Amino acid sequence: MYRVLKFGGSSVARATAMSRVLDIVEKEAEKGCVVLVSSAISGCTDALLSGDTERLKDMEMRHRDIVTRLFTGEERRKVQEKIDGIFKQMYQAPEDEKVTFGEILSTTILEAKLKAEGWKTKWLDSRELVIKDDEPQTFKNISQAVNGADMYVAPGFICRDKNGKISTLGRGGSDYSAALYAAALNADSLQIWTDVPGIMTTNPKQVSAARTIPRMSYQSALEMALHGAKVLYAPTVAPAMEARIDIEIRNTFAPDGKFTVIGAEPDPTRWIGVASEGGKIRVVGTAPADDAVTAAKNALKEAGIAAKKISADGNSLNVEVREAVLDKALRALHRAFFQVMPVREINLFIAGDGAVAKALCAIIEQSAGTVKERTGKQLRIVGRANSRKWGIDVCGNPQLDREGDYIDAILTQAPQGAIFVDVTDSETIYKRYVELLEAGIGIVSSNRRSFAVPYYDYAAMHAAARENGAALRYETTVGAALPMLESITRGTNSCDEVLSIEAIVSCTLNQILGDYRPGSETFASLVRKAQAAGLTEQDPRLDLSGKDALRKLIILAREAGVQLEEEDVEIVPVVPQELFQGSVEQFYHGLEAYEPQFAKQARQAESQGFRRRFVAWLEKDGKGYKAGIGLKNVPPVHPAYHLRGTENAIIVRSAFHPYPLVIQGPGEGAREAASSILNDILR
Repeated sequence: MYRVLKFGGSSVARATAMSRVLDIVEKEAEKGCVVLVSSAISGCTDALLSGDTERLKDMEMRHRDIVTRLFTGEERRKVQEKIDGIFKQMYQAPEDEKVTFGEILSTTILEAKLKAEGWKTKWLDSRELVIKDDEPQTFKNISQAVNGADMYVAPGFICRDKNGKISTLGRGGSDYSAALYAAALNADSLQIWTDVPGIMTTNPKQVSAARTIPRMSYQSALEMALHGAKVLYAPTVAPAMEARIDIEIRNTFAPDGKFTVIGAEPDPTRWIGVASEGGKIRVVGTAPADDAVTAAKNALKEAGIAAKKISADGNSLNVEVREAVLDKALRALHRAFFQVMPVREINLFIAGDGAVAKALCAIIEQSAGTVKERTGKQLRIVGRANSRKWGIDVCGNPQLDREGDYIDAILTQAPQGAIFVDVTDSETIYKRYVELLEAGIGIVSSNRRSFAVPYYDYAAMHAAARENGAALRYETTVGAALPMLESITRGTNSCDEVLSIEAIVSCTLNQILGDYRPGSETFASLVRKAQAAGLTEQDPRLDLSGKDALRKLIILAREAGVQLEEEDVEIVPVVPQELFQGSVEQFYHGLEAYEPQFAKQARQAESQGFRRRFVAWLEKDGKGYKAGIGLKNVPPVHPAYHLRGTENAIIVRSAFHPYPLVIQGPGEGAREAASSILNDILR
């Protein structure tokens, strides 16, 4: 009993990925003798084809890094010597043979790791066994070479031609290699492991509602592959079909998830999938398609698309449209032929792994049914990232197991209508917002640092959102779950003029000032408690200096149509500026020394019937707008007088309304913030 497993470049791209591959292989080895066929690690073949010295050196370092992470001690030294030797051969090889070394490198590492774990393994040299365009000789060579081991590891893609010259089977040829090994050994199982959950009804990057096809015939799989479906290399089908071996298309990154089985059984449904290449679309079916031409025409007409050509071709439909509207046409046809109910799937790529991010994921999971029923939207978390690693899975089960640039990956993999959710506190991530928006990816953010940037960058984000029809929402950057920004924006958009804003938006200082009683606990001790409870920024001086309130005031002002910059705001910190010098511990010592003055100020305010609040304000005068931040004594008639704990409040006075708008409520809480973020996503 032989089981042939082929893994693509993304499946072996790094040490962690290879470890996952080995787990899969060892599990399959319990059912029979495994032949592992592998591609080169991702990017290697392109680097070898380029001949660029820097790219080749980088590829050499990537292989070294994989060896360093997978092996230790003497085993590491031996494997590294092998890899160094292969690179030496590669540099000395003829130019047209250099491209064949990527698969040799990856399989050498995989075979060595299996051997190190105690398996009786054998490396098969596909250059000697696979003869291009001569399947009978190839089958004979393979059947003679496979004997006496528990596992075999073979490079895909590479071969010899009939004249004995080293050659390749073409891009995607590793799938074909696996099919040849399976047919030669009359294998029980042929598995193609890649980075997607099988063959899908269409490309999920173009149509977010695409779903995995559980089972399909050889003929349908071949037709999909020939008309643009990239998951399967078309020549793979023939050897498996002749040997009547099922082909399983599986996802390395979700081994227990959905997958596709391709076999001799008839297709279970009339319509199988939609493939495309250029402006040509193929709707693959299993019954005469003449009666479906009208349905396709109507679907495109409803979407506002004029097709160049629509015709039946046996059981399938041929549709030709302008390439500029290809994605829109695919969505319309997919909706007409494959979507039973009008549910819009929204793919979410979340950045951040803190309390708010975790609460958001929990709320999305808990409310999935209600959201779908009430809004017709189905949310799917397909991307997650923390400060070190990220993961993307179109099935909705991303694991934090990849390194590198998360946003680069989103830009290349995100399907139409996806949303990037920023729940980080990064000061630089905003620099990628415009790229995301220009790619048609919406943004929902709770990161106030991203919107208190210079006005030029703030305006560029909004321009990119408008020009590309992408959402840009950030209600939770001020006031957490309170609708502060929406209230100001709606008034401004309807030509109301904001005359003044008073914002009590520092949860930290509101809590501390509310708890402070002169002669009881010192102000410094209350700040320490707030820091220990996670209520302050990591450096509490950011709160007391007014930096956090400054960001929020800038955002509020800009929603009111005022192009406020940091330098326009006069800030009077809670305590003298000189206390902010030096270390945090020196800052606390300074606060203790300042306690008598702080207590005196508090007693004076209390004796006059006032309460102290840290207020960020914006006010229109004859010359324009003035803005400031600082402590203010508020009387009992002031809306902020009765604030408790970490509550926030905003008081807005405008030209159209004689009475101020007051919004007040909880300004802190991961679940509250997550709920508001969810509202932004669903808007």
